[in-house]
Amino acid sequence: MKPDAIAFARRFDGVSGSAIREIFKMIAKPGMISFAGGNPALSALPDQTAAEMARKVLEENGKAILQYGATEGYPPLLESLKSYVQAQLGCEIPAVLPVTGSTQAMDLLCKALINPGDVILLENPSFLGNMQCMHLYEARLVPVESDENGLMPAKLEEAIQKYHPKMLYTIPTFQNPTGRTLALERREPIARLAARYGMVVAEDDPYRDLRYTGEPLPSIKSFDKEGWVVFLGSFSKIISPGLRVGYMAGDPLILRKCTIGKQSSDVHTANLTQAIVDQFLRRGLLPEHISSICASYKAQMDAMLDELASFPEGTRYTRPEGGLFIWAELPAGLDAKELLDKAVERHVAYVPGTHFFVDGGHENTLRLNFSASTLEQIHQGITTLRGLVEESIR
Repeated sequence: MKPDAIAFARRFDGVSGSAIREIFKMIAKPGMISFAGGNPALSALPDQTAAEMARKVLEENGKAILQYGATEGYPPLLESLKSYVQAQLGCEIPAVLPVTGSTQAMDLLCKALINPGDVILLENPSFLGNMQCMHLYEARLVPVESDENGLMPAKLEEAIQKYHPKMLYTIPTFQNPTGRTLALERREPIARLAARYGMVVAEDDPYRDLRYTGEPLPSIKSFDKEGWVVFLGSFSKIISPGLRVGYMAGDPLILRKCTIGKQSSDVHTANLTQAIVDQFLRRGLLPEHISSICASYKAQMDAMLDELASFPEGTRYTRPEGGLFIWAELPAGLDAKELLDKAVERHVAYVPGTHFFVDGGHENTLRLNFSASTLEQIHQGITTLRGLVEESIR
């Protein structure tokens, strides 16, 4: 019997894998200008600092670091992380759990909470990686109407009353893929609705520190009085994605269930990478490092926005105050998936926007990342895309 006769679990029905990862296979050729990923700039990765920290912690505590660790986290990081998170969110945090990237945080939440058929509300469009996770746990994904200021509380309450969701998933700051930010006046109502209706809120906020203009906004978690909001954070965008260190912050009962689920996933997040992040926090290096990378990212974002300004009439795009992405809507009738093949032939890549919508559609949209490209590459790549759009509407 050949493997193609295997009856795979039904949870994989209709789940084909990450569109972004598939696009990465297309763009491996030399000279490709990629606006497709969400990678930090290579210049933002503190390799020498991390190397020095790794040597230091191994010399001082190597036996413990190289041994199995507690699922609950590397003890020194637990101490520094809780102080860091409370300072970041401006509120008391009863419990934190280090995880292997915030992607694992979403997986553990779904593992702890979601039964087949349970409803998860989410923005539309939303991050396709976590949408894939929700599908694998056989959740029913229901989009909630949003506008330039994010989720609309009145529409959210209507959806709660209609669908009785187990969870709301939201990226409130510099959202992936749109770059939009949930307005201040909409944050507290979401926390109140969660408590009123008994709905867990997964507040996924990995980009909040990458702010280039405007003022920081309080988290939804800071308005949470009863423990229904779980904050998902990550050091991938501000230190290194390769370290794979993120965290969950929230109610101890929810985090305990996630800890049990983590025991059968990876036992514990790598002690060495947790120790490196702990050193960043203890030495107070993050503020200066973040300030440095934000200055560079702002220049890259502004350059891309300037280039988009000369696209054909009918093109619309977001103007984020931070984060890593710009969301573009091409003139009506164009198909970003069809254009992608032509763009790749000309050594430029992006992610078609249709992949970020619960029910697909919106074929004329696309997501553009600016952080992993130089100013010259942004000019060259966006000029190429502009030419393709102009050719397509003639």
